[in-house]
Amino acid sequence: MDAARAIVLCVLCYILMCNEGLAMKPMKLKLPANVSVPAVIVFGDSIVDTGNNNNNMKTFARCNFLPYGRDFEGGLPTGRFSNGKVPADLLVEAFGIKELLPPYTDGSLEPNDLLTGVNLAAGGVGYDPLTSKIAAVESLSDQLEQFKGYIEKLKGIVGEKRTNFIISNSMIFVVIGSNDISNTYFLIGARKMQFDLPSYIDFILNHASEFFKELYRLGARRIAVLGVPAIGCVPSQRTIGGGVGRDCDENQNQAAELFNSKLSAEMNHLRHTLPNSKFTYMDVYNPLQDIIKNPNKYGFEVVDKGCCGTGLLEVTKLCNQYHQTCTDSSKYVFWDSYHPTERAYMIVVQHLLTKYASSFF
Repeated sequence: MDAARAIVLCVLCYILMCNEGLAMKPMKLKLPANVSVPAVIVFGDSIVDTGNNNNNMKTFARCNFLPYGRDFEGGLPTGRFSNGKVPADLLVEAFGIKELLPPYTDGSLEPNDLLTGVNLAAGGVGYDPLTSKIAAVESLSDQLEQFKGYIEKLKGIVGEKRTNFIISNSMIFVVIGSNDISNTYFLIGARKMQFDLPSYIDFILNHASEFFKELYRLGARRIAVLGVPAIGCVPSQRTIGGGVGRDCDENQNQAAELFNSKLSAEMNHLRHTLPNSKFTYMDVYNPLQDIIKNPNKYGFEVVDKGCCGTGLLEVTKLCNQYHQTCTDSSKYVFWDSYHPTERAYMIVVQHLLTKYASSFF
């Protein structure tokens, strides 16, 4: 049996044992004998941020306060935009490297923390540089500069040869794009005078492609890029653009699908033109949509409201200690009006690894 088939069968068996997500446990990937993944490194926005915005007092995109982290270890807020773990944690845990992926800005990181991977993601970021300016957060270019600094730190710890091995064999995950579409283009309309929608999609895709190529130039080879979810169906966008019935905002969903189709094609192009690269597009749109459309299949009861407050608009500073939260977050797909619960994240991440793990190597 070849290595790719072994990975898929292993993951499928795990999912079957979990009975469609009703009895969730952290996933563990079994790697082929000849494969090494020394670290996981994540770039992105609030979907994967684990605390890089905690000390940025200029931004609204912070959540290092209750009730965020209510179901996290010790019930403490850490800067994760959920009730518990986020995909960055679930991914590094699935590779058996460590349980949590620390934010790169954590001043207490030890050398071993750096050797096994860090999180460079910051809530509010986008491929479009304007998106980060609007959110008052460090841009994707800043994350890239941090990555360069991270590489230099590795060289100081283990030398250049081992550093090159770590970077080329690590899993790099990129989770960006939702803020560009939902905030910069639709909600604020900051780019509508300059671009129609198809032109804006091409604009952010061009920025994305240049970012991926720079990762490759810096030595990264295993680069997995998540598409944009059905952002028109998150509670806040239902409230803002879904009419009286709070239906999904199909304009945003269609924009997400257009971007995803072009992103997927670009990933395929890069994989076949850049030697030894393993660029992989990961479709997150359809698995999350399946949860939203078929909640009972996964044991959920509420899909159109978040667990925090009314669940209609509360997010970041609007979701705070003065708001009541639902009693059982496992019944909710969304924690606040924009970000899923840990349980929803677990189901989506397991689906993604089941489908795409064999493409990483």
